[in-house]
Amino acid sequence: MLALQNKRILVTRSRQQASDLAARLEAVGATPILIPTIEIVPPETYVPLDAALAHLQIYDWLIFTSANAVEVFDQRRSRSLKPKRIAVIGPATARAVQGIGLAVDLIPPKYIAESLAEALAAEVSGSLILLIRAAEARDVLPVTLTAAGAAVTIVEAYRNRIPPGSISALQQTFASPASRPDAITFTSASTARNLIALLEAANLTLPASITLASIGPITSQTLRDLGLTPHIEAAEPTIPALIQTLITHFESISYP
Repeated sequence: MLALQNKRILVTRSRQQASDLAARLEAVGATPILIPTIEIVPPETYVPLDAALAHLQIYDWLIFTSANAVEVFDQRRSRSLKPKRIAVIGPATARAVQGIGLAVDLIPPKYIAESLAEALAAEVSGSLILLIRAAEARDVLPVTLTAAGAAVTIVEAYRNRIPPGSISALQQTFASPASRPDAITFTSASTARNLIALLEAANLTLPASITLASIGPITSQTLRDLGLTPHIEAAEPTIPALIQTLITHFESISYP
C-alpha cells in the first residue's frame, strides 16, 4: 500500500503552483483536493518594474523570493541586459531562474527570508539591490539589507488575490464527513490567511480532526496568529519535505 493511500489532502496553492504538489501527493497514494486560496494577478501597474528592468545593469544584486516573480521578470526583461548577481530564497526559485537560462549566485542555508537576509547582509554594504516580489510581502529582506548599508529598490511583479469561486468549492468539500479532507496543506502565510477568510465567507469552521500541515515556521506562526495550531511542520520549507512530514504523521497514527 502506498504511504498516503486513500488520504484526502486539501491543496490551497494557486492554480499555477498546485499541479506539482498534487502530482507528488498522487504518487504516494493520496487524493488531492485542489481548492486555491490564492490567485496570481498582475500588479496595478508594471511601470515601476519596467523602469527598474530598463536599468538592470546598475544593480549589484537581483533578488527573487518566488518562482512567480521569476516568471514575470522573464516576460518583461530585455534579453540584452543581464543581472550581475542573483540571490534566491530557495531551490524552487533557483530552478525557475535556471529554467530561464540564468545562473544563481546565492541560496541561503534555510529557505526563509531571514536566512537570505543574513546570507546577504555581510556583503552588500554600498550595493544597489533590486528586489522583485509580490505586492503583499514581509519586509524582513529590505529592512535587514538597508540596515546593512545597501540601497534596496522594491518592485511588484504580481498580486495575490482570494479566488471567489473557492467559496462554493469549500462548501461542497465540507458538506459531509465523507468528502472532507484528512489534511490541509499550507504552503505560505497567504494560503493560511486566505483559507480562513474563505471559510468565514462560506460560514464554515474547521473540524478538529483535520490535520493542519505547514510548510515552515513563518506559515506556522501565521496559523497560530489566526487561532489555529499546526499539527505538523515540514523539516525544511520545500514541497518534498512537506509530503514526507505528512507521510510520517499518518504512519505514526496508523502504527503508533
